Amino acid sequence: MEDNLDRRAVLKGVAASAFSLGVVGDAVAAPSEALQFDDPKPFSFELLKAMARERAHAPYVAPARPSPEIVSKINYEEWGKIRFKMDDALFAEGPGRFPISFFHLGLYFQKSVEMHVVEDGRSRQILYDPSYFEMPADSVARQLPKGAGFAGMRIQEPRDGALDWKHNDWVAFLGASYFRAIGALRQYGLSARGLALDVAVAGRPEEFPDFTRFFIDARPQGEALVIYALLEGPSIVGAYKFALTRTQAVLMDIETNLFTRAEIARFGIAPLTSMYWYSETKKETAIDWRPEVHDSDGLSLWTGEGERLWRPLNDPPRIIVSAFADDNPRGFGLCQRDRVFDHYLDGVYYDRRPTLWVEPLPVGDVQGWGRGAIQLCEIPTDDEIHDNIVAMWVPEQPVLAGAEMTLAYRLHWVAEEPFPSGLALVVATRLGRGGQPGLPRPKGVRKFVVEFLGAPLAALPYGVKPEMAISASRGSLDGYRLIEAVPDGVPGHWRAEFDLKVDGTDPVEMRCFLKAGDQVVSETWMFQYHPF
Repeated sequence: MEDNLDRRAVLKGVAASAFSLGVVGDAVAAPSEALQFDDPKPFSFELLKAMARERAHAPYVAPARPSPEIVSKINYEEWGKIRFKMDDALFAEGPGRFPISFFHLGLYFQKSVEMHVVEDGRSRQILYDPSYFEMPADSVARQLPKGAGFAGMRIQEPRDGALDWKHNDWVAFLGASYFRAIGALRQYGLSARGLALDVAVAGRPEEFPDFTRFFIDARPQGEALVIYALLEGPSIVGAYKFALTRTQAVLMDIETNLFTRAEIARFGIAPLTSMYWYSETKKETAIDWRPEVHDSDGLSLWTGEGERLWRPLNDPPRIIVSAFADDNPRGFGLCQRDRVFDHYLDGVYYDRRPTLWVEPLPVGDVQGWGRGAIQLCEIPTDDEIHDNIVAMWVPEQPVLAGAEMTLAYRLHWVAEEPFPSGLALVVATRLGRGGQPGLPRPKGVRKFVVEFLGAPLAALPYGVKPEMAISASRGSLDGYRLIEAVPDGVPGHWRAEFDLKVDGTDPVEMRCFLKAGDQVVSETWMFQYHPF
């Protein structure tokens, strides 16, 4: 495929952007100038969809890479010293409620992205000028020509809000089709993206389509900011509409029309990308000074039949793709459940990273996404700088060349999952040596301790214990078992302990939930154990 990129290179750039938000460099202010615009042209979402359909029937043209000999010298450190001048922000004086600032091109973001503002059915492209940015006097970026373009954009807090909008933002679009938002705890973390194509497909490189044009609607539309985007890649073209709402957290209503140029083996819809290195589950000795390092600690699923599932994440020994087949899922998300600072001890605030939940929305008379699978791709990592987790919806039927589809969904950037089940939740998964303390430890046996917390367990009568229901795809669970209240004084905090005896190194799929009589009182814990 043309313009094929190494996955780690792309994700390194995206991960760098997570640490770039709010970077302050020693800069020399250039004279301030107002934004400059190209001539107006007609615009509507229907016109954008027509453009996408037309471009899907033409050969792929990669996004422009202006002055690569200059841009490639703007490394991460130099890029962090280049800051957009907020006095020149789009909508700094209105009419839009949320001012927009822009990211500069750099080593990890070399593709130029067009930015347009929409008003009264017409759009005008914003023309890049170095004077929009503060940068050191000797910055190589000063050599870029006028009109080179932008790398992405950032949405600032409302001008009429309680926060200083010039120093606070809540959404960023930067790199390929990646975007991120803060949650209720005001912290960036994991990312979403437009599509994930051929992730971890043997013999096929992953494709990273780009948002190549953004159209920002100037009209205040209630509490929402509306942004349109054109997505382009060798295999696909898409027209996107984002309705972004800033509440205590962030909501995004997304509508997309997609047109394929080529067959796609693994078509990932509403993909979420995160980082998981290690948690309380498993940690190599002295791998790092912090107890845990992760943006997300598990995948939560709400199936079409209403079952609630929790799959703790792994840093696996090799690339692993797990598929959870379903029919019209009600939602899924990569979640950060552990909110205790002492479990991380890090000033980058992993305890505040948002949970990101996907809620499918109807399109016309079509009420759901049909049959397919929520797929979880876990990639080995040895550091926190790599986004190594992908969760996405993959349709059951192959997506062929010439296909057209319309999808709608809502993204919830929140602290906790937006649709509580009422069941006890899994709050920790711990592994240790099998057997019982004080007795000889049997070889080839691993102990699992799964902690559950929630109101149904707190409501159990005094002296009544829940029962565990466990199963494994291979091996024996006939040994040690114990269920007990965690002695921390927290009502409804229980742990299930059990041993697994297994031979070989092939993964083992495990399940466990708690019940009281015939009543299920917890979500289902699912775990992929890699014997070692």
